Formats: sequence, C-alpha cells, structure tokens
Amino acid sequence: MLIFIAFLYFCLACSAIWLVVFPSGREFVAQIVSGRWSRIDQRLSSLHQVGVREVAELRHGTGRLLSRQLKFARRNALWLGAGLLAIIVPMVVVLTVGKPDALPGYESADLPPDPKVLALLAGENLAPPAALPPMAFSTREVELVRPMLVTASRNWGMLHPDFHQRLLMAFKIMREKHGYEMALLEGYRSPDRQNLLASIGAQVTNARAFQSWHQYGLAADCAFWRDGKLIISEKDPWAMRGYRLYGEVAESLGLTWGGRWTMMDFGHTELRVKGVMRK
Repeated sequence: MLIFIAFLYFCLACSAIWLVVFPSGREFVAQIVSGRWSRIDQRLSSLHQVGVREVAELRHGTGRLLSRQLKFARRNALWLGAGLLAIIVPMVVVLTVGKPDALPGYESADLPPDPKVLALLAGENLAPPAALPPMAFSTREVELVRPMLVTASRNWGMLHPDFHQRLLMAFKIMREKHGYEMALLEGYRSPDRQNLLASIGAQVTNARAFQSWHQYGLAADCAFWRDGKLIISEKDPWAMRGYRLYGEVAESLGLTWGGRWTMMDFGHTELRVKGVMRK
C-alpha cells in the first residue's frame, strides 16, 4: 500500500513539474483545450506516409528540441533541483517511516517495554518447555474454543529467535512470579492454514495469508495448563486473571498483546518488526 501511494505521488509530482516548468507541458495542455489534438493526430498520420525524408527531418527537429530542452534545464537548474527534492523526499519518508499495516481492530497500543525486564533477556538462552501430549489439544472443551487446534504447529524452532526468547521469558515470569503454567497453542502458521482458518469465520480470524504475524514466526497463541488440562476459556475467572497478568508481562517485554485490541484475543502476543508485512 505504501509503495502504491509513493508511486502515485511520484506520477502526480512529475506531471505538475512538467506543466509548470517546461513550455512543452503548457503547450500540450493548450493544444488539448483549443481542440488542436485532432490536427496533431492527423499530422502524425501523414508522417507515416511521407517516407524516409520526412522521418529524417523529424529526427533532426527532435535533436534541436532536445538541445533546447538541455539549455533550458541548465538555465533553470535551481528550480529543477527543488522539484526533484519535492519528488524524492516525501517518497523516502513514506517508505521508511511507515509501519506495517494492521487489520482494523488489531492496532498496537505501542507501549514501551520495561528496561528492567528487557535486561533479563541479555545473555539468556531459555529452553522451550516439554511438549504437551497431543490429546490435550483435541478435547471437546478445546475444540469448542479453538477449532482445528490439534493440527496447529507448536514447533518453537519455527519462531523468530528474538520473539522465541521473549515468549519463553514471559512463560518464566508467569510461572515464577504469578504461579501460572503457560502452554503454547500455536506458533508459526502456514499461509494455507491461515486462509483455511479465515474461511471458518471472523470468530476464528479475519486475517488471511500474510496478514498475520503468525506467517513470519512472530506471533503465538498461548493458554494455561492446570491439573493436566488446557484452560483456554475466558469464562474461567482464574484464566481471565492469568490473561491480564500475561498481557502485562508480554508488554513489559516489548510484545504486542491481543487483549488490548478491539477484537480482543487474550492469549495472543506478537513481535512487530518494521518492514516485514510490507509485501
């Protein structure tokens, strides 16, 4: 989207400079306004019929026109330079300052990370927890809340290394400080799976392929593990308290928490990296 806006601006700026600075641009507009375009078309048709001599004269005339334009450019170098800057500077600003697009309802709160918590990550190389039994993800209770979860990827190695460590640190803090054992429900998600989930309906997701940070290994859906069961339901007061604490911990680590979105997703966290979702 940003590239399209920059290209559109480039075309408009070039057209404006051509009309304002170059006499040929003003002449072109004048010819259209005065109804002379049809005569220009007739002239071009006649040139096609007259043969080599007329074509040679046309080339000679073009050379003289080019020479005049070069002289004009040298005389107006300052104005042309200013016009060039007017084209380039806004394009550079749009392409470098812009943020990755977020779907409506999924905007980030942009909360600053806690420097003290981030310091804990320095030199850390946390190991993923032991994998949960596959049957834990296929119970009726889980299917009602998260359909098709049994086929989701929970491979920590497919997550972005930076996000990987921040998420593990969040798990560690939740366990040691708040007494909640966290479980990874889904990390990396293929484009085909993303489209399949989106086809189920907005109650699952309205993000299609490459509109989700899951496709880049920069997002994860998590829940809680208690008494040998996954606790996902937001109707459970104990789980809702855990989600709130999880959101605070995740944001202190520089992650975006889905609980602040209009379309709330309490177990979702992501690490937004500039330039990733600009494709």
